[in-house]
Amino acid sequence: MSIDPIHDEVEATRLSFRDGMARLAAAVHIVTTDGPGGLAGFTASAVSSVTDRPPTLLVCLNRSSSVAGMFEKNRVLCVNTLAAGHEAMSKLFGGSTPQEERFAVGDWIVGSTGSPRLTDAIVSFDCEVESAVESGTHHVLFCRVVGIAHGSDDGEALIYFRRRYHHVR
Repeated sequence: MSIDPIHDEVEATRLSFRDGMARLAAAVHIVTTDGPGGLAGFTASAVSSVTDRPPTLLVCLNRSSSVAGMFEKNRVLCVNTLAAGHEAMSKLFGGSTPQEERFAVGDWIVGSTGSPRLTDAIVSFDCEVESAVESGTHHVLFCRVVGIAHGSDDGEALIYFRRRYHHVR
C-alpha cells in the first residue's frame, strides 16, 4: 500500500496554499460598486457561480482592503469579466491607485443597481448583495444577479495562471 504524498507534507502553510492556488487558472474580473458608500472597484479572480435558481454569484473581498467598507455600505456590485486587452486595467484596479483615477480608464456606464459596468467586458453581472459571511481574512459575498450584459463573442478572455496573465478564446 502506498502513502498519499499530500499527507507526507508537514502541514499546509500560507505560502504553500498560495503557490497551489497560483496553479488554478481563473478568469480576471473588475468588481465595481457605487452608492452611499462611494464609488469603488477592485480586481478579483475569486468569483464563482453559486446557482442559476435564482442566479447567484459568490465574490470574495479582503476585509482589510480600502474598498471593503464601501461595498458593505452600498450592498450592490457589478462583476465585469475582462477581455484580453484589459491587462493594464486589471493592474490599475489591483493596485493603490485612487478610486476616482481607476474609473478614468475604460468606457463605463451605470448598470441598473447603480454600479459601473465596463462596456467592453466579456460579460457583466449586475448584482445585489444578499448576504455576506466572514471567513478568515475575507468577506464572502453572495450576490443575486439582477442584470446581465453580454459582450462580443469574438474576443479572448483574460485569465490569471501561475502569477501571469494569459488569453483564451
